[in-house]
Amino acid sequence: QVQLVESGGGLVQAGGSLRLSCSASEGAFSTWTMGWFRQAPGKEREFVAAVSWNGGTTDYVDSVKGRFTISRDNAKNTVYLQMNSLKPEDTAVYYCAAPPYGRPYHPGTTPRQYRYWGQGTQVTVSS
Repeated sequence: QVQLVESGGGLVQAGGSLRLSCSASEGAFSTWTMGWFRQAPGKEREFVAAVSWNGGTTDYVDSVKGRFTISRDNAKNTVYLQMNSLKPEDTAVYYCAAPPYGRPYHPGTTPRQYRYWGQGTQVTVSS
């Protein structure tokens, strides 16, 4: 059973930074594209960012481009989301996610293309 555990959320003022981490229990981590999603109250879960198995390719939703950076450390089975210049509209529960298959499978930006999910970590940005 694959387990994903997020950490690093919290309360921060607008303009501040947070770094989220997601650790995976599965040894196949290094073959997966990994994604970050977020869900605000009353809204659907939204794609935030993804990184390919070797970190060579990244993808971001337009609203976070230039502010967020996704990265990974395969030796530690961990994926990160560095969030800078945070805005109140970034407030949400953030989830990391893994697809059902490793490379060359490359999931898109919809939640249904991912199989494994962490429990989520709350990020709150005050104005």
